Amino acid sequence: MNAETPTAGIAVTESAAKRIGEIMAAECGDPGAGRLRIVVTGGGCSGFQYHFKIDEGPEDGDIEYVQGPAKVVVDDISLQYIAGSELDFIQNLEGAYFSLNNPNATSSCGCGTSFAI
Repeated sequence: MNAETPTAGIAVTESAAKRIGEIMAAECGDPGAGRLRIVVTGGGCSGFQYHFKIDEGPEDGDIEYVQGPAKVVVDDISLQYIAGSELDFIQNLEGAYFSLNNPNATSSCGCGTSFAI
């Protein structure tokens, strides 16, 4: 695994860190200015869904992970569902997307953004 794992949270691969830096440079003018926020909500075809969005900074209850130029924030409630996960950036013939390899998920749907525990 090519990632940095701070505490018992999530790991961010070099591929994901590089892409987050590129997105923040394009959106915020500086690779280190913004953060990628990961949120878990109820819904989707398997029960829970992952959401990724650009965020300005950590809020109360957030845990921040830093890997190179990338800053990733997760709220403490979402972290309960994704602790131990690895965030990766996949680019292939099917497209380009962030992916969470979540060891807590017992099943997931075909799109990869919905999971069950």
